[in-house]
Amino acid sequence: MLVQLRGGTYPLDEPLELTAADSGRDGHRVVYQAFGYGTPDQEEVVLSGGRRVTVREETGGVWAAVVGSLEPRQLYAAGRRAERASIDALPGTAAMTETGYTTDSADPLSWRNPGDVEFVHRGVYPWTEARCGVAAVTAEDGTTVITMAQPAFGRALDLYNSTWQGVTSRGLGLPTRIENDAAFLTLPGTFVLDRSAPGAHVVRYLPRPGERPEDVVVPALETLLRVTGARDVSLRGLTFADATWTRPGGPEGFLHYHGSGFYEGGPIDTVSLGEGVGSVTVPRESATIPACVVLDGVSGVTVDGCRFTRLGATGVGVHGGADVTVRGCDFDTLSAGALTVTGSARDVLAEDNWIHHVGLDHPGSPGVALLGTTGCTLSRNHIAETPHCGIVAGSGRGTRILGNVTTGTMSVMADGGGVYLAGPQGESHEDGAVVRGNVWDADPMGADAPPQGVTYEGNSTLADEAELLAATEAVRSRAGLLTPRPGLRPAPLTEPLPSGAS
Repeated sequence: MLVQLRGGTYPLDEPLELTAADSGRDGHRVVYQAFGYGTPDQEEVVLSGGRRVTVREETGGVWAAVVGSLEPRQLYAAGRRAERASIDALPGTAAMTETGYTTDSADPLSWRNPGDVEFVHRGVYPWTEARCGVAAVTAEDGTTVITMAQPAFGRALDLYNSTWQGVTSRGLGLPTRIENDAAFLTLPGTFVLDRSAPGAHVVRYLPRPGERPEDVVVPALETLLRVTGARDVSLRGLTFADATWTRPGGPEGFLHYHGSGFYEGGPIDTVSLGEGVGSVTVPRESATIPACVVLDGVSGVTVDGCRFTRLGATGVGVHGGADVTVRGCDFDTLSAGALTVTGSARDVLAEDNWIHHVGLDHPGSPGVALLGTTGCTLSRNHIAETPHCGIVAGSGRGTRILGNVTTGTMSVMADGGGVYLAGPQGESHEDGAVVRGNVWDADPMGADAPPQGVTYEGNSTLADEAELLAATEAVRSRAGLLTPRPGLRPAPLTEPLPSGAS
């Protein structure tokens, strides 16, 4: 059965749901596709979780819109992402306490709605960025006291503990950035969310020159499409856009640990880094950043030629199931990663996907993350401009990472690589991972410790721009995208590598 969607933007009031009842039958597939898919006349079909808002102008050129009970953490004007208004650090001489922070600066007392302010902690560990909200700001005996939201702050005190060459750290430390108060709204292209009036939240945006109020969109839905237990379904040529993820703004915050994982509470273990070196604490279990398009327990599902953009979490999440293909898709402007494959999923193929400018709000997220999978293959993808790793393969069997190009990785976080292996990769070379024919620019393959059973061959590290350009034809013949993309040069780079990169 073929279902064709005519061109246009379709605002979704609720997530689309497909179940086993929507499966193909008797050897036939159910196909949902853009009208004219695969032809020069293909029409653009956008499935959007966003809402256009009614804007009024306030003093100082600020636009304001009442958004009801929505809690958008992203905003877009004419499709262009706006950033949350922020300042660089906690002003004054500051210190961390058991419940928050103190500072000798009175500036936080002028924050207009402290309960909406969020502290960002980049580099708690070199691969980690956490978020925790403020509960209250008060003045006590000439000192400004900032009380942080619970349970996030208390959990962080338990989670982030390390010793390195005799130096011990505990908790989040001082924030590296502070977001989301109207007092910070000074730069065009930034916004804040005011939740002080229940049911009448207000988004305030300082527009860029030339922008129009009618082009402002705030994401409302967290999930755009959920496919559960379906078989033999294809999605072709569709764009999924404008979704959010509100959990980081709640009292549990976002306690990132590694890759696409974050901490929700529970047992914590201490891992030695070696005698005389130090130790770190690690969560025994982690949750996975959710996806805006979810394939849960499906089989024989294909996603071809789709685009995933302006999403507040991960693009596509495959959980469990088998025989899933994500091919020829574009992923960009994502708050987290492009693709996660978890939950004992088997025989998943991700091929010929262009993944770039991801991890914008959660920079520890890799472009692609595998965890607990069997027989999964990542082949001929181009992963560019990621704050941390291009690909992270957690514990699994039979993983194949073949002919991918990763460029512009590790631009924000540390201790990773273009391809990073974390955890056991089978028991021998028969069921271990194969990492072959990949090309990366700055950081090569990384691993906490080289796992057993990994076949690692024919990979290339191109250290500078001249080497990359000289190797272009050879690279194209064996690695990177199979299908050219508009806007992507034939070379394997989206941008020249900075001088001196290594």
